[in-house]
Amino acid sequence: MLKAALNTSACTQPLQATLLGLLLLSMASLASAADNIATDTTQIVNTKNIVDCRTDIETQTPSYKHQSTPQRVLNCMIKQLQPYQQKDQTARQQYLAYKAQAWLNYAIHQNSMNSRSPAGPMAVDMAESILQALKNDTTQDIALQQDIPTTSALMRPDLWATLSALKDSDGIESAPREMAFSEVALIWAATNQCERGWRESGIHFRMADRWLEQAREAYVNAHDSQTNVALEQAIVSYYKQYAPLDASDDVCRGQILTPLNNNKKADN
Repeated sequence: MLKAALNTSACTQPLQATLLGLLLLSMASLASAADNIATDTTQIVNTKNIVDCRTDIETQTPSYKHQSTPQRVLNCMIKQLQPYQQKDQTARQQYLAYKAQAWLNYAIHQNSMNSRSPAGPMAVDMAESILQALKNDTTQDIALQQDIPTTSALMRPDLWATLSALKDSDGIESAPREMAFSEVALIWAATNQCERGWRESGIHFRMADRWLEQAREAYVNAHDSQTNVALEQAIVSYYKQYAPLDASDDVCRGQILTPLNNNKKADN
């Protein structure tokens, strides 16, 4: 089913490519805006001075004339994430901050569509928990290997295998933004496919593929050939583990992702 879903006719390919480019440009623009913030330690968020985006909504200026209150709250949270995305932060902090931003982008999209899907509130919860951990300096309590939520499913096991292998290989150090955006895009794509069919998922799977391609390239360029061979072997191992879990029935019920190292310990 998934293979058929990802096949598009020649007449729709240019339009999808254009839409994909626009979505990637939009996400990259948000990240670029964050990079323009000064990166010295004096710019790091002071949690004592930061406002609560929900309770201080009156102080927030709308980005456009008819911006709704929920969207103003979500945009406020995105701004609060920006200092944690700077180069002077740890790769883990950057990765989590970008991941929270990706969740908020998804929540804003759902809100703009007046969606009643539980995926939108779930995305907000995910982002809020990360933002609070960043503010409280407790990001070490957040596991990097996240299970797929019940609003989504494991589709494209090849991409999930690459993502998990890069995480195990400290790929976040090389490409925290790309890793974060690809992960949420994979979850977003599967949710769309379950809720509205494959036509709504293809563009997001392609986004995830593009981000992962960039993350993999950054990792390969930063390591020697022996390390890169080990990465490829891990990708193959993860694919063998994930392929039988592919939700070919297009039903979203979540998925527990067991780290490869845990499986090796169980076999010994």
